[in-house]
Amino acid sequence: MPKIQMTTPIVEMDGDEMTRIIWRMIKDKLLLPHVDLKTEYYDLGLLSRNATKDQVTVDAANATKRLGVAVKCATITPNKQRMAEYPELTEMWKSPNATIRAILDGTVFRTPIIIDCVKPVVKNWEKPITVARHAYGDIYKAVELVTGEPGECTLTFKGDSGTEKTVSVQKVKGPAVWQAMHNREDSIRSFAKACFQYAVDIKQDVWFSTKDTISKVYDGQFRAIFEEEFEAYKEKFAALGITYFYTLIDDAVARVIRSKGGFIWACKNYDGDVMSDMISTAFGSLAMMTSVLVAPDGTCEFEAAHGTVTKHYYNHLKGEKTSTNPMATIFAWTGALRKRGELDGLGDLVSFADRLEKACFDTLMSGSMPKELAALTDSGFKAAAVTTEEFIDAVASKL
Repeated sequence: MPKIQMTTPIVEMDGDEMTRIIWRMIKDKLLLPHVDLKTEYYDLGLLSRNATKDQVTVDAANATKRLGVAVKCATITPNKQRMAEYPELTEMWKSPNATIRAILDGTVFRTPIIIDCVKPVVKNWEKPITVARHAYGDIYKAVELVTGEPGECTLTFKGDSGTEKTVSVQKVKGPAVWQAMHNREDSIRSFAKACFQYAVDIKQDVWFSTKDTISKVYDGQFRAIFEEEFEAYKEKFAALGITYFYTLIDDAVARVIRSKGGFIWACKNYDGDVMSDMISTAFGSLAMMTSVLVAPDGTCEFEAAHGTVTKHYYNHLKGEKTSTNPMATIFAWTGALRKRGELDGLGDLVSFADRLEKACFDTLMSGSMPKELAALTDSGFKAAAVTTEEFIDAVASKL
């Protein structure tokens, strides 16, 4: 049988530890036998980033801007423990995801993969809830300070024109801790546009939540910008029968729990970080959550929402068989191939992505599944825990 053809490459970003091993299995057993795979390869493994002084991450992000579609393996963001594990590291390199997000000016959309035999903890959830996280600024770009004496802290902005604005933060009588954070208007506008465009693409409502009753200026600016940007999408939303809805973050949490799902929940950076983990766990597992970074111009980078599965990797190095769940990584590839097929008008490539996902679902519903997922199935469902390789082989057989 001739292989399915591609015309334009996708950017392939390799990663670290157990997910790097799974990455190779997926390519060898599920993709390369059927697709004449064209990729522009970048090794974002930690040692490769170290050897290039992280230039490989910048190059991969710029290639993504050029080609429009990328797929990324999970990567290590080193901390002190990782510096000890990898003594050859010359620096505690930044998160590759943060670097790529900044270059693409993208918004992260995380959506759970749901199957019939794993019921959500919230029993009324019937459809996936997609969390859109504004992945810039707020406490992730904050500056912090500890002081040990009485005094006053002020916040001052000095404009290039020479104008100054100063507000008093607080006067204290003893030791205190301080934090100042920011966001950029252009980043917030890109976030709003990405949310509304993604909603049009997948035909789902958008919920947006902040706390503008307390943070009247900071969060109030988020709300005002969203309302301004929505004007350009109002007619498209009406034509599709979808809506844009704003509410306070605490009210949104209550509404999400009572909902049936099937919408995009747009959140500020910290809210999105926390709520996406809550949503994924309530639906089943972080290993069953996809993540796509969408830039305002439509450029997309697909990846799994989870990390490099370090514990399983060390077991693998000992020669032990592991049962790491590869579903989210497989769906990162299918998402990228489907997007490439849609952009290039390649129906066979789109169909292949659909069939590979169906093969995954058929394999799971036949009872063959990774260990952590088998433990979450309904009591009446007969699930057999298999190793990662056995699961991928079963998917290949179904495919």
